[in-house]
Amino acid sequence: MKILYGVQGTGNGHISRARALNTALGDVGLDVDFIFSGRDKDQYFNMEEFGNYRTYPGLSLSIKDGKLDLLKTSLKNKPTRFFRDVFDLEFNAYDLVISDFEPITAWAARYQKIHTIGISHQNAFRYDIPKVNGYYLSKQVTNNFAPTNTRIGLHYYHFGHPILPPLISIRKVDDNDKNTILVYMGFENLQDIISLIKPFKNFRFIVYAKVSEKQVSANYTIKPLSFEGFHKDLASCEGVICNAGFELTSEALSLGKKLLVKPLHKQYEQLSNCETLKYLNLGMIMNSLNHDAVDHWLSLHDFLKPLNYPDVAQAIAEAISQDPQLDISKLKEDLWRNIHLVNGSDQPTLLSRKTDQI
Repeated sequence: MKILYGVQGTGNGHISRARALNTALGDVGLDVDFIFSGRDKDQYFNMEEFGNYRTYPGLSLSIKDGKLDLLKTSLKNKPTRFFRDVFDLEFNAYDLVISDFEPITAWAARYQKIHTIGISHQNAFRYDIPKVNGYYLSKQVTNNFAPTNTRIGLHYYHFGHPILPPLISIRKVDDNDKNTILVYMGFENLQDIISLIKPFKNFRFIVYAKVSEKQVSANYTIKPLSFEGFHKDLASCEGVICNAGFELTSEALSLGKKLLVKPLHKQYEQLSNCETLKYLNLGMIMNSLNHDAVDHWLSLHDFLKPLNYPDVAQAIAEAISQDPQLDISKLKEDLWRNIHLVNGSDQPTLLSRKTDQI
């Protein structure tokens, strides 16, 4: 079976998910070509495993200093180019299309009546789950941005719906390097991040950012973006400070790392992720880069146990290889069966430590 896999390139979460599923699809003998859209080609990194992938401008959001820049977003997106790419995309060599919130492959497949599987966190928002109130336009965009025939939604918890666990690379949990904190806030101003963490002299911060060389200071190290280096530091750190994107927060929870998240300003998905994290008491939320929030969070030591999410990539790949018309309800039952969020139960349960919001 030959598959065309479209991946939303804004941020790195969708790409991390594609890495995991690419390996699993290859393991079951499926041949995959990739399309990425949403950023300039020179902004992708560590992409060797995707072979001769193609890139398109697509559609994406422009974020500056943790806030959505509507004017820049409208100027950056080129509707004429987008529609030309949709109508020009050919599927003659492919048996199946997968889209992870990537609009060119999704809309082109719909136009040409090609069966498409959508695998994304955004698909989970079609169900009655914790979500931020309001944001009607954002909800409509999320639901219709990349339409597919079969929709697989991924989330921290299923809430009684046919939603699958996070699709992440399954990694070994290293011993926590006490007082070492991993920081990745790719949409925030780097100097603002440094100002936030610099006062905490008793901790060591590892910050990943768009820099060309490693920079070492008294209590923090800034490292260039690196997939393997980042995940090595993630496995060994004590806690993670990040924006409220789904993939990194899921990886942190799967490793049992304490979590402090700041949602992007007025970004529907990230604000809704915070609602779920609060509901499940899985992390602490700060609405701005707040010194007092970081100080309080650093003092917390009653950590979560690793959530031990299953190998969702392998399960999806095997299911696709057997029948692309997926039985999502069966996948849901199989994959959540042995996951216990807390206290040995598969139901959300309050932790002993109250989840805070500052």
